[in-house]
Amino acid sequence: YTHLRLHIYPDGGVARLKVYGEVFKDWSTVDASETINLAAATNGAKAILCNDMFFSHMDNLLMPGRGINMGDGWETKRNRTPGNKDWVIIRLAHKGVIEKILVDTAYFKGNYPDSCLIEGCNIAYKEESKLDGNTIDPVTTGWTTILPASKLSADHEHLFEDEVMNKKPFTHVRLSIFPDGGVSRLRLWGRIK
Repeated sequence: YTHLRLHIYPDGGVARLKVYGEVFKDWSTVDASETINLAAATNGAKAILCNDMFFSHMDNLLMPGRGINMGDGWETKRNRTPGNKDWVIIRLAHKGVIEKILVDTAYFKGNYPDSCLIEGCNIAYKEESKLDGNTIDPVTTGWTTILPASKLSADHEHLFEDEVMNKKPFTHVRLSIFPDGGVSRLRLWGRIK
């Protein structure tokens, strides 16, 4: 559906209306040469798993527009374990080739990650239950690097295009941040396959 109509009888008020479901996009209307945000919730992308969302929810990464404050991003708790990384796995809106990446640290000034890494994999929807932060399953080769570890800075939109190193189609991506911190938005522009 594209619209809902709410009737109240005989009169009165409604404070909130929440509608739950999955976003559906008619991909037959999207040309294969068109560049589209494969990580947009409005296109059907979904954050499916992360190791930590102590301060704010992973779903915020995929929302439209820029974040309005630190609570409107994905933020993990501080962890000073040597070599620590926090991660989130995103099901792309459609299988596609990623060509341009934006990692936005809006409002994260003293709590932004030092760096990030983005990897991709190809896995069927029904196999998602096998995903975790380190492996897909013993049969697969694992994650393929799309964006190598790249430095981040405070309250900034980091655009990566030349740095994107793997131009094959993926169904899922894993954003890893080192050692911890907050990211407001993730945009993955590319073409559907």
